[in-house]
Amino acid sequence: MKKAPGKSHREGISIIDLMEIFPDEETATKWFESQVWPTGRCCGHCGSISTREVPNAKPMPYWCTDCRSYFSVRTGTAIARSKIPLRKWAIAIYLCLTSLKSVSSMKLHRDLKITQKSAWFMLHRLREAWAHELGAKYSGPVEVDEAYFGGKKENTTPARRAKMKGRGVSGKTAVVGAKDRESNRVSAKVVDSTGKQTLQKFVIDHVAPGSAVYTDEHGSYIGIPYEHESVKHSVGEYVRGQVHTNGVESFWSTLKRAHKGTFHKMSPKHLDRYVQEFAGKHNIRNADTAQQMTAVAAGLVGRRLMYSQLIAPNGRDSGARPIADE
Repeated sequence: MKKAPGKSHREGISIIDLMEIFPDEETATKWFESQVWPTGRCCGHCGSISTREVPNAKPMPYWCTDCRSYFSVRTGTAIARSKIPLRKWAIAIYLCLTSLKSVSSMKLHRDLKITQKSAWFMLHRLREAWAHELGAKYSGPVEVDEAYFGGKKENTTPARRAKMKGRGVSGKTAVVGAKDRESNRVSAKVVDSTGKQTLQKFVIDHVAPGSAVYTDEHGSYIGIPYEHESVKHSVGEYVRGQVHTNGVESFWSTLKRAHKGTFHKMSPKHLDRYVQEFAGKHNIRNADTAQQMTAVAAGLVGRRLMYSQLIAPNGRDSGARPIADE
């Protein structure tokens, strides 16, 4: 019998299934409560379990007897204070997870019948579930590589092109990533430079002592305190026995396909959010769809993202077109 393609071993959820799982707002609310409070209801303000239900008290149907505050399942999560129905939030989680190259705010705005601005904010709030946190270090072998994102120099305005110096990656945003072959997990982040101090700190932060590290011939990796080998891409060497970076480069390929095929533009200002989304989804891709949705809903707990925070300057270019001088 021929093996089925892709991740056929996973149990998926069809669109028909999804509508049956979430037929109305009440069902969606109960689902979110079971994910956010797996061991029982607790206050989103103070964490107390001394709570009670308050009849007819919408949108805050619960009362905490310790901090004396009303709360709901949204309180203390990244979707707090959102007016979008929880049924639409559940559908958005599903669409984001089941689309290999993710989903754009324009598609979400059409599918959920919300504004594009709300859909954009909604997706960034969901990305909070994958916000980068340093966990256990990888035991290896670990592949480490860097990638660059940004438009082609010839496609930019003359004013922007004049500011770009050098060739190749000039004007692009650098991202460094590591993939652990043992666990198949990926960690990645946007970096301000690809200098020795930056890249070696990333490796030390993510790789356990004594592990084998494989990179390309980038000079910044020379001297890292690990068993280190590299391949020389500049002379056409991509694999030498077990030494290669094909795994992490496959991750870059998926992210770049999403860049070109779904989002078309990922500004330096928000690029790290997209990177965390794809790293997070990669790390749970072997789970069933229902398990993936559970992981995202649970990951929203303890997060918060206000619109003012999202659009506030963070030192990186938003990619907005400059206003022409009059």
